[in-house]
Amino acid sequence: MPEPIDTTNAAPAGTVDSIKAAGTIKAVPIRHYGRWVSAVLVLGALALLVHAFARGRVDWGTVPAYFFDDLILRGVGNTLLLTVAAMLLGVVLGLVLAVMRLSSNPVTNSVAWGYIWFFRGTPVYVQLLVWFNLGLVFQYVDLGPVYRDQWSDFMTPFLAALLGLGLNEAAYMAEICRAGLQAVDEGQTEAAHALGMSRGKTLRRIVVPQAMRVIVPPTGNEVVNMLKTTSLVVAVQYDELLRSAQNVAQTSGATAEMLFLAAGWYLILTTVFSVGQYYLERRYARGSLRALPPTPWQKVRTALVSFRRPEVAR
Repeated sequence: MPEPIDTTNAAPAGTVDSIKAAGTIKAVPIRHYGRWVSAVLVLGALALLVHAFARGRVDWGTVPAYFFDDLILRGVGNTLLLTVAAMLLGVVLGLVLAVMRLSSNPVTNSVAWGYIWFFRGTPVYVQLLVWFNLGLVFQYVDLGPVYRDQWSDFMTPFLAALLGLGLNEAAYMAEICRAGLQAVDEGQTEAAHALGMSRGKTLRRIVVPQAMRVIVPPTGNEVVNMLKTTSLVVAVQYDELLRSAQNVAQTSGATAEMLFLAAGWYLILTTVFSVGQYYLERRYARGSLRALPPTPWQKVRTALVSFRRPEVAR
């Protein structure tokens, strides 16, 4: 005998028909009035800031007039040269220090730790002044038959700036490289040794390429930071961007305007380095992501194509 059907929770007979007749449900989005209020407040604050700078006693026409001055361009070139040279010194020496820190040899491990402790514990400005005034300790540089000269002639402003920035950067790059090397699974090293690879070859072929995904992002930040830190080498009388702007300000009398000019050049250079960092990170992410995210140019191109060819509503 069939069981009786429970109809207590069943929908009324006309419910389905009424839902079909009503059509789709119209969703009303929630209005976020707080967002509009905060947007108006932020735009108002920006407008007041722009108005204050516009009414200030600053001759803004002087900035574009000296933007491509010969002294300014030479300062920009010296800044780029010092940034690249100091970063190369810092990256190479930092990688060596990172390997020394990971070594089981207590002597090399302790020396690397002491180097990092000293250069991270003292300000860059102090290190620059120390290098520039080491002539009080070393009167001559004597390398035998190769080179011999007085310290004041040997330690040029560029060399003092390079050593002060590069050796300090090596301490930070050592920790970045060490973190990247330790991020690689130890099984990779064991597998390479099982295939007969030496320790050095394993480091070059297996460990370092995989560690680059961890090393590249903070290294890009260090490059941008190095570009801005070059402004401190004005202490050793090296003609970088800030010192060149100050020299132009002394002859033109536009002190504040030349500072704004230097700030504009720093923004341009950091933007270029940031774009390069983005594409470098994208390159080293190819082995970890199946599909790389679109670049900003690809996003703009897709938006333009979709705007020109709107989808036809069905």
